[in-house]
Amino acid sequence: MSLFALFALTVIPLIFTPGPDMLFILSQVMGKDAKAGMMATVGICLGYLVHSVLVALGIAAIIVSFPLLFETIRWIGIAYLLFLAFGLLKSVFSNKKLAIENTSTSNPIQKGFFTALLNPKGILIYFAILPQFINKSGDTVTQGLILSFIFIGLIFVVYCSLSLIFAKITQKTQIDERKQKWIDGGSGSLLMLAATWLIIQ
Repeated sequence: MSLFALFALTVIPLIFTPGPDMLFILSQVMGKDAKAGMMATVGICLGYLVHSVLVALGIAAIIVSFPLLFETIRWIGIAYLLFLAFGLLKSVFSNKKLAIENTSTSNPIQKGFFTALLNPKGILIYFAILPQFINKSGDTVTQGLILSFIFIGLIFVVYCSLSLIFAKITQKTQIDERKQKWIDGGSGSLLMLAATWLIIQ
C-alpha cells in the first residue's frame, strides 16, 4: 500500500504540470462551461484506460522475458523524472506564461479520448514511470492495473476540480504568473525527491 501511495505522490505533480490534456480541458471550460470540461475529462480518462490495459499486459511480459529491458525502462523513467524536475525548476526563473485558447468542441469526450491516447507525456508516464512501482515477484498484471486506475482516478478528480474552479473565473485567459511559478517549483521539487528515492532503491 505504501508503494501505491508513493506512486500517487509521484504522478500528482505530473498531472498538475501543464500539457495537452490540461490545456484542452481548460479551453473547453473557457469556451463553454464546467460541464464541457468534465466531459473532456471523461474522454481523457477513457484514453488512458487503453494505455493501462496495454501496459499492464506488456510490462508483465517484459518482466518475465526481458529483465535487462525492464531495468533499462526503469532508468529511462528516472531520467525522465529528472528531466521534468529540472525543466519545472528552471521555469521558476523564466518569464513563461501559460496561454489557453478560448475554444470549444462539439464532442469533447471524443476529442479528449484522442488527446490522451496520443499525449507523449501520458505515454511516458505509463511506459517509463509506472513499471518502477511494480513488484516483480508479485502479480505484475494486477499491480499494473491498480497503478493505472490510481493514475486515472487522480486525473479525474484533479481535472474535474479544475473545471469547476476555472468555470468561476471569467474574463481571464491565462493563469497568474506568480502562482504558476509556485506550482512549477513545488512540482519540480517533488519530482526530484521521487527520482532520488527511485535511484537509491
